Amino acid sequence: MAGYKTSRVAEDMKREIVTVIRELKDPRIAGKMLTIVRVDVSGDLSYAKVYVSALEGLDTAKAAAKALANAQGYIKNHVSKALHLRKTPELHFVADNSIEIGMKIDKILKDNQPTD
Repeated sequence: MAGYKTSRVAEDMKREIVTVIRELKDPRIAGKMLTIVRVDVSGDLSYAKVYVSALEGLDTAKAAAKALANAQGYIKNHVSKALHLRKTPELHFVADNSIEIGMKIDKILKDNQPTD
């Protein structure tokens, strides 16, 4: 049962963090194609690891993760109010390059498709 709650909280947090990111005015975030890939929440709901990926590449994702870490208090406050959690997890932002890898795989698959 605890696994269900943590996965539900993780998905809800992901949705709320995406909402907050759209409102932030930090130049390292604004105008970038950022995606929250996933949120891993610890079993006791005290920590959450947020994986951030950018369409522009890993360097942009690292800069965005650093900017989001600077705005952690604002994001945590917004998530707390939206989800009505007794204890809001500490957020740790991690840069991820899964979108970039996915785009490379997609390109390889399109290049190797047989032509009729």
